[in-house]
Order: sequence, then structure tokens, then C-alpha cells
Amino acid sequence: MIIKVTHMCVYVLDQASAYDFYVNKLCFKVHTDVPMGKGTRWLTVTPPEQPDLEITLFPVTEGGIFDKDAVKAMTQLIKGGRFGPAVLGCKDILATYEELKEKGVVFKKPPTKEFYGYEALFADDSGNWFSLTELPK
Repeated sequence: MIIKVTHMCVYVLDQASAYDFYVNKLCFKVHTDVPMGKGTRWLTVTPPEQPDLEITLFPVTEGGIFDKDAVKAMTQLIKGGRFGPAVLGCKDILATYEELKEKGVVFKKPPTKEFYGYEALFADDSGNWFSLTELPK
């Protein structure tokens, strides 16, 4: 029986840029950062209050699982904002929204009251979009 998710993958176009975005803007913590050859690395980050969930910042580069055609297709999809890999929870959406905007995070939708609570949408430096949702008190 599967009991837990330990890793999830976010495909990124540039690991160095993704490192800066996730660590310095979102304040995620680096869990693992080791070289994997050919200029890539195994890079995982964790939300500050959820250290047991590793988010792999996986580069879309030729070799390994991606051939040239796959890199081209994935790059277009990511840059086009076709992937929304996660809902990220926060305690105060208005404060978090302002903090992230000050750090240069680009929002597609400001905090808005929805039937399930307050939500804002933003994109990472590659083009992946995320739902930022205020957790129930």
C-alpha cells in the first residue's frame, strides 16, 4: 500500500535560475544538491514547514529521458504556462502575495475569494504556474 508522496517533479528550463527562484523568492530550503554530470545536478527543495516532501527541480535538457524533440516540445509547453504542478498553502495570502511581489514573483491572478477559500496564481521563472491558497485557520 502506498502511504506517502516523498518527491514530486517540477520541470525547469534552467536549474541555476530555478534554484534562485525557489530558494531566494519562495524561501524553500535546499534538501539535496549534487552533480549529475553534463552540467546538471540532482536538486531538490522543500517547503519550510514540510521537509519530508522533496520537490525535484528537474532540468529539461537533451540526454537521459529527453531527446531533442522532447526538449523542444517540453520547452514550448513550460514557457507557454501549460503546467500547474502544485497548490501551495500559506497562512496569510495577502501578506504572502505582497512579500512575493516585492521579490519579483509575477502573479497571473491576485488574491481572490473563491468557493474553496482565497487563491492567487503565479508563475515560476520557467513558466510553470502555481495556485497560492490561504490555509483554513
